[in-house]
Amino acid sequence: MSEALRRPLVGVGVLIFQADSDRVLVGQRKGAHGGGEWALPGGHLEHGESFEECAAREVLEETGLTLEGVEFAYAVNSVFPNGAHYVTVFCRASEPAGTVPVNAEPDKCEGWEWVEYSRLVETCQPLFLPLAKLLLESPYHP
Repeated sequence: MSEALRRPLVGVGVLIFQADSDRVLVGQRKGAHGGGEWALPGGHLEHGESFEECAAREVLEETGLTLEGVEFAYAVNSVFPNGAHYVTVFCRASEPAGTVPVNAEPDKCEGWEWVEYSRLVETCQPLFLPLAKLLLESPYHP
């Protein structure tokens, strides 16, 4: 394995909650890395970018939503079965009830759904590893 593949990558996942509820936006991934698994909007941190800037950029690219008030929530360390190693930083933001995201990258995601955060484990299987770790390991709750 090359040196670049052995170094952890930084991903950013975004917990977008509907205002006054515990519903969070999730989608089913397409592609080789986590295909068929349920995940939050997000992606790779770019050089010089803050976590919050990355969260807002990725959400706009994937869902068409313009986030305000993005804040750090939690981080997890994940080594995937294929050997990929990611540190995933989770940020949090909220959107008004009734907000309708678009599937702006249909080649990467089946579509977006609002699901109760407290029911993600029962409702969305299989979960993308970083999201599963967030739900199982963290003290973070909306």
